Amino acid sequence: MRAVIQRVTQASCTVDDVITGQIENGLLILLGIEEDDSTIDMEWMAQKFVNLRIFSDEQGLMNKSIQDINGNILLISQFTLYAQTKKGNRPSYIRAAKPPIAKPMYEAMAKQLSDLLQKEVQLGIFGADMKISLLNDGPVTIMMNSKDKDNY
Repeated sequence: MRAVIQRVTQASCTVDDVITGQIENGLLILLGIEEDDSTIDMEWMAQKFVNLRIFSDEQGLMNKSIQDINGNILLISQFTLYAQTKKGNRPSYIRAAKPPIAKPMYEAMAKQLSDLLQKEVQLGIFGADMKISLLNDGPVTIMMNSKDKDNY
């Protein structure tokens, strides 16, 4: 499982000119799912997302988590995080999980995050052509990979 986490002051997802999810003050999480990802990967990532201390405290230091600030999450499925660009100029997405595996895992991640935060997580629409708008705060952008826990 791979993720790009962005600290935002606002973010939204629009599909066919309809807003499907929007937040203020929180995290925009782009989530890529691989065929062999498991609930262990999902649970590890979810814990990381809600406990990352990347929000400023009273002294301006990044010491607070999304839970500490009562922030929100906009979770977007993003198979292109598994792009392989080694050969040629057209990326291959062969490592990304197919929809029958990826969609339930994406939905399970949304539920896991909602349970941990005790509030609804905002979503995009799996597989749709989504337009994402955000105001990155900091900017703070972090990449994570559940298969490389030692480096994240």
